[in-house]
Amino acid sequence: MDTASPGPLETSIRDKLVLLLRPASITITNDSWQHRHHAPMRKQGGGNGETHFSVQIVSDEFKGKSTMQRHRLIYSALSEEFSQGLHALSLKTKTEDEVGIQES
Repeated sequence: MDTASPGPLETSIRDKLVLLLRPASITITNDSWQHRHHAPMRKQGGGNGETHFSVQIVSDEFKGKSTMQRHRLIYSALSEEFSQGLHALSLKTKTEDEVGIQES
């Protein structure tokens, strides 16, 4: 698996989240290699390398939303990707103010 260039699923995730949330920052990490022994990966014949991701996103679109609401927003936006093989997301969702507080 070439980790230097994003695959189609990662690209789709990025495109949808950027359009929806207009983030100040977004980092998407493909963690699929750590899960290659899991049943969904074995079912895909070793997997296509795009089943598990970590997403860190800072967006003021999260203002006034609980962590659960933020995650539901993202999961809803990526429903098509889940139906196409995305198995799991690890999410860290912050507003710009929340990031500023942590850096102080």
